Amino acid sequence: MKLPISLVVITLNEEKNIARCLQSVPFASDVVVVDSFSTDRTVQIAESLGSRVFVEKWKGYGPQKAFAVQLAKHDWILSLDADEALSSELQQEIINRFTSLQESVGYEIPRKSWHLGRWICYGGWFPDYQLRLFNRKHLSWSNDKLHEKVNAEHKQRFQAPILHWVFENLSDQVLTNDKYSSLGAQTLKSTGKKFSLFKLLLKPWTKFIECYFIKRGFLDGLPGFIIAVGAAYSVFLRQAKHWELELKQGGQK
Repeated sequence: MKLPISLVVITLNEEKNIARCLQSVPFASDVVVVDSFSTDRTVQIAESLGSRVFVEKWKGYGPQKAFAVQLAKHDWILSLDADEALSSELQQEIINRFTSLQESVGYEIPRKSWHLGRWICYGGWFPDYQLRLFNRKHLSWSNDKLHEKVNAEHKQRFQAPILHWVFENLSDQVLTNDKYSSLGAQTLKSTGKKFSLFKLLLKPWTKFIECYFIKRGFLDGLPGFIIAVGAAYSVFLRQAKHWELELKQGGQK
């Protein structure tokens, strides 16, 4: 059964994930993949699965996803990241509910992530609602280069989850934290916020307490502890890099 939905995915070197992602949406009658010059087999795999593939220079997460949405054939958009896939239960739920969807409503979907050998259910990682199903005549991606989102005044939720293979291993997590902390520091500086020593010293500790105790990350066992430490370190890096950017700017004056 095909529905008038466009699946939209942005990619960069996702040959390990892209087939799983695309094959998890068999009901989409249109599939758009916008690739940022992958050097692996991402494009070939996507094309072999019937996707319309476009190659576009990286614009930042929000602008790139907004560009991809413009290429869709249908107004109903299902947006996934390449390392995500619909659960079988979510596939059926979308099919069952499609005729009752409202164009002005943004549909949030819970996301469950796999990391360190298990599905992570605590520490703020689940249900982790993501607004991924929407009608482009009424809603669109924000222009944020990091932490992009679809803004919607009216929202409804699905029950079944998107499945997310968030990191390949701990090294991948470290590299991702390094990347996102740099983007986060640049965002802090570009919005005119000043470095705070108080935040550098305090925020990593409060982040660990939030993830491990308040949001019960300890119930995920050792992976929950590792995740909480990683989250705290990512916050530390963002604040430290914010200071570094101000230091460099001061040296240039």
